[in-house]
Amino acid sequence: MTRKNKNIVLIIGFLLALIVCYSLAFSKTFEQKRQYTMLKQEESLFENAPKKLSLLKQKEVYYDSLLNRYQLNGSSIQNSLLKTINTYADDHDLEVISFLEPHILTQNGLTVKTYEFVIEGHFNAIHKLIYQLEQNTKFGEVINLHYEKKKHFRSGRYYLQTKVLLRSYG
Repeated sequence: MTRKNKNIVLIIGFLLALIVCYSLAFSKTFEQKRQYTMLKQEESLFENAPKKLSLLKQKEVYYDSLLNRYQLNGSSIQNSLLKTINTYADDHDLEVISFLEPHILTQNGLTVKTYEFVIEGHFNAIHKLIYQLEQNTKFGEVINLHYEKKKHFRSGRYYLQTKVLLRSYG
């Protein structure tokens, strides 16, 4: 054999040895390293689990306190809104004339409910009710107020009716 042939056989043998070594040892080592890093990541997730659970419990308590504070107990928003309006109307000499079913619009995955109700009474009391609905409770935003002065023909007295549109997201 010549020197050139010996070098060619040596290079081919070296390449075959690399292929055999990779298939028998290196590939398994790389697979074990991948599993090791994956298990390390899972371990770090499980180490943080008690801390995350504690944070979630704190958030639950906080959100429950918000619901109680803004008078959004377990019933629907419509029932809570009607209860709030009736309670305020009884205390401040207002009369709820009508409370219609909400108009529901779903657009791009967002549900928008618009509640319409009519209140009768003095301007200042109605104004305070609207203020309370927007600031002290979080039912939504008042998007329209329509005041109308009407006359009661039997008694000859004037009274104020207000049509309110309240928009709620969710």
